[in-house]
Amino acid sequence: MIDVASLVKDSSLKGNYFSPDAYLQGDFEFGLLENRSGSRLLALPQPLLEAMYATLEDELGQGSGVALFSCGRWWGKSFYQRFAEEIGEYYGQPLVQMEMIQFIQCLKQCWKTHGWGTLEIDLKYYQNGFLIPKIVNSPFAQFAPQNKRPMCFLEAGILSSFFSKITGQELHCLQTSCESMGADSNNFVIGLSERIKPIEAWREEGHDHATIMELLCRNQSNLAN
Repeated sequence: MIDVASLVKDSSLKGNYFSPDAYLQGDFEFGLLENRSGSRLLALPQPLLEAMYATLEDELGQGSGVALFSCGRWWGKSFYQRFAEEIGEYYGQPLVQMEMIQFIQCLKQCWKTHGWGTLEIDLKYYQNGFLIPKIVNSPFAQFAPQNKRPMCFLEAGILSSFFSKITGQELHCLQTSCESMGADSNNFVIGLSERIKPIEAWREEGHDHATIMELLCRNQSNLAN
């Protein structure tokens, strides 16, 4: 006879670590917010995000994007470290040994629970050397100035740093579409800096995400030949 109690106890199947009911804890009356491992969390209210964009724009102009991307890079390093430690402990294996599907699912759940929108990772261009994150309902785009350029520099910095840590390579991230410009989603391309650099020129020419990816793959194929 099967011992159900032992089967459940020994099962490696675990639920969603980032379930909001379990992950978000703290004393809301006193404004203290922590995750389930006891690390402090910081809430970013709308006025703070709007003030951040306005102040950097006034002080640095076009350079504000560089400053935000740099902040995102540093943020991404800490984010990766905490994510790797918590997930590794919860599932009993190092992050680098996880199945790709499980890893992506955890990252999507984590992103949503933190209130950063809904994240999807398109692996269609993985063999070409590119990862394509797509984010919908991003607060960083929602409260950004309505501009003529993509504004999710913080997210681009976080993604570039996070996936650089995962792969062990120095990767860059560029945004190809932005909700602040009226797009349905925020699309990004992650890859080696020299390979994705042409994206900036194609974006300035007004090409959409699909066209940019077509041009990028064509360019990559020409370089290989």
